Amino acid sequence: MSDRLDAILADGVPRVCPAAVALIAVDGSVAAASAAGELVRYADAQGSLADDRPPARRDAIFDLASVSKLFTTAVLLSLAEEGRLGLDEPVASWIPGRDPRITPRRLLTHTAGLVPTRRIDLELPSAGPGARMAAMLDTPITHPVGGPYLYSDVGMVMAGRLAEVAGGAPLDALVRARVTGPLGLPDTGYRPTGPAGARIAATEWKAERAGPGCVRGAVHDETAYALGGVAGHAGVFAPADDLLAFGEALRLGGGPVLRPESVAEMLRDQGAEGAAFRHGLGVRIGDPGVTGPLGPGAYGHSGFTGTSLVVDPARGLTVVLLTNAVHPVRGRDGIRELRNSVAAEALRLVDPYADADL
Repeated sequence: MSDRLDAILADGVPRVCPAAVALIAVDGSVAAASAAGELVRYADAQGSLADDRPPARRDAIFDLASVSKLFTTAVLLSLAEEGRLGLDEPVASWIPGRDPRITPRRLLTHTAGLVPTRRIDLELPSAGPGARMAAMLDTPITHPVGGPYLYSDVGMVMAGRLAEVAGGAPLDALVRARVTGPLGLPDTGYRPTGPAGARIAATEWKAERAGPGCVRGAVHDETAYALGGVAGHAGVFAPADDLLAFGEALRLGGGPVLRPESVAEMLRDQGAEGAAFRHGLGVRIGDPGVTGPLGPGAYGHSGFTGTSLVVDPARGLTVVLLTNAVHPVRGRDGIRELRNSVAAEALRLVDPYADADL
């Protein structure tokens, strides 16, 4: 069932990433699954091999990086369903002092005029997560509000904080109560602890963090780490089957997480000018860097660590690729090509005559 997918991952491991897990579901059933590599391959930034190199299996847990944004989006949309926030109301209604032009919709479409990123850990090296979050929320607008599109982790940090204020609970608790709990995903969430730690893939060597070795079990993203490990733009960990279940929920209309009309609005082209693809609420639609050859109707998101979730509703496909391409250092080549190859295999499974090179 997975020979071709096995070969694709074998070609990329360890050249592109030390570990990878891929799942392809057709009409809700897993049609291909593969795992390759080692969860911890390197001991340092120089590429010295670790003494203990546990193999990657299907249940391995990966840092999702920006795929976390989809979970934040689902929480915000569920709060909107309950009337706790309006997508076009000023964020200042819940977080006083924000520019009144900033709305949840603009945060989720990256058109709020906020900078792409902010290394709050370097700006406030001695501050705690609360003070750093306050500073993040005070980030000034420096670009046109309403567009053009400017991808912004800062905006998604604000979106996560908005969810907390409107939802009356920390973001990790909201994700658990509104997404992973209803879907039955016990291994998905922020700041993984306990026995699951042995299944986590390592990420980058970060000399500034306490403890020897590459990061494992703590969020890779510096800003999310500085905010305590829970943020709207990054921080969620998950195994492939859990992420597949989340993608399937979206493909089938959102239940039990969201109503079909909320998913429809999430997947509607929001008209974010200047983007190289269409943008919904929190999701990229037809972005070739994420969806590969699946075409303009597929949607999803990718993560800096080498992760991606893609849903192609017209073909009944849900495709998950989880890797730790930043282990032991960032900047590896080939992750986009690996994503494309997995997507091309998904396309072949539903259309054997499809040109995988398109």
